[in-house]
Amino acid sequence: MSLFLDAWTYLTDGANWGGPAGIGTRIAQHLWYSALAVGASAVVAVPLGLVIGHTGRGAALIVGFANSMRALPTLGLLTFLVLMLGLGLIPPLLALVTVGVPPLLAGAYAGIANVPDDVVDASRAVGMTERQILFRVEIPNAMPILLTGLRGATLQVVATATIAAYVNLGGLGRYIFDGIGLYRYDRVLVGAILVAVLAMALDGILALAVWVSAPGTGRLRRGLAPITAANSIRPTS
Repeated sequence: MSLFLDAWTYLTDGANWGGPAGIGTRIAQHLWYSALAVGASAVVAVPLGLVIGHTGRGAALIVGFANSMRALPTLGLLTFLVLMLGLGLIPPLLALVTVGVPPLLAGAYAGIANVPDDVVDASRAVGMTERQILFRVEIPNAMPILLTGLRGATLQVVATATIAAYVNLGGLGRYIFDGIGLYRYDRVLVGAILVAVLAMALDGILALAVWVSAPGTGRLRRGLAPITAANSIRPTS
């Protein structure tokens, strides 16, 4: 019980929130590492998933690739990358990308692949190009699943970004690794609580984004509303 009381005392002490090693700074660092990793993962995964979902080619390959990336041990991969590349931001960023790519890749592919065939066929029938179909029809209709993939990637990256402290970087993992090294397990608990709260806060925001983006609900602005089977589809010149 004393462990939880010590952690609570540390969290509620305003002096621990300021300064270069304060909780506020550690949260900002953790968010920065996470944003970089999710952004890099999206650059790799989303275009690939959109193309495969639109063309229907390589679906078996995407499943095997995503599953193989999920099987990689993140800390072991980080150790290997540090031995290859040295200390710095690049090794943990690359390790986090392997965590972020699978859900983004699966979300992009599944979202596009599950757009109703009659919607796509109607778009082609009125003369829309494949590019217009992808960006004006499939992506808007697939937005909830795309954002669900982003939601999963964000949660996994935020939870795993504590490994940055393993290579002497900052972030909330600093409390965990320093606490273990100093046998201050209340600090380990502080780090775990902060990571969990941060992940839940981001999950709530992204869950709201998924809810808002649902096609046909009128929650999006009319100018962003996706084309559905009930809409009249007009080709652009």
